[in-house]
Amino acid sequence: MPEIIEIEMYRRPLIALVGERLSGIELPDVHYARPVGADATLAAVRSTSLTAVRRVGKLLLLDHDGPDLQGTLGLRFGMTGRLLIDEVGPIDRLEYSSGRNDPAWDRVRLRYGDHVVAVRDPRRLGSIELEPEESLLGVDAWTISFEDLDAAMAGRSAPMKSFLLNQKAIAGLGNLLADEVLWRAGVSPMRPVNEVHPAERERLAATIREVITDLDRRGGSHRGDSFPLRDAAATCTRDGAVMRHDTVGGRSTWWCPAHQG
Repeated sequence: MPEIIEIEMYRRPLIALVGERLSGIELPDVHYARPVGADATLAAVRSTSLTAVRRVGKLLLLDHDGPDLQGTLGLRFGMTGRLLIDEVGPIDRLEYSSGRNDPAWDRVRLRYGDHVVAVRDPRRLGSIELEPEESLLGVDAWTISFEDLDAAMAGRSAPMKSFLLNQKAIAGLGNLLADEVLWRAGVSPMRPVNEVHPAERERLAATIREVITDLDRRGGSHRGDSFPLRDAAATCTRDGAVMRHDTVGGRSTWWCPAHQG
């Protein structure tokens, strides 16, 4: 599942295309454009040049500029979307996705000079959008501070796991990273947000940054210390307790009832 780390992996090779002209947008799946039916609107940025490649959370942003107009394309990758440049991607295969690499799953293709940027998405849960509402996203998880986290948690009582997955509160964390953060920080996924004390919030903010930086270096969101423990027979490597599996906010959650309080 592409989380903040995977989207950053998609962003980095696209930097080499900055300055290239967008000569065409192909939508083999017209329903991939948001809102549905917006494929004609996307054509407005054709013939502009790519000026910047940005990321906010799990949203990849491609800024364009031309003689008569400017525009930003937003790419969301859902649960199974991979980015390819000329059929080569920074990620060969996503965890919990098909091992097949079928061009029939290309939902959008962007042509920059001699290069083709494609989004290959088996489950079709991603999208492309012109001028996405960046302001709807919370603070980017990669650089979150204690002050950012404390402000985002103010007045909330949802379970911590649900809070971490709320992209309007914190942008970028998915299921695997949220479980790793809570496991490392020693916080129960079911604990209400308003019961997490300031010292714990400070530790949480530091843990979020630490986890993302660490797993980026290791090669992906699935490289966490808790990932091998997502099994009914697993015991926590910190204290030997049997790992527990619950559903929190509709998401499968693995945690240790001994040290996550």
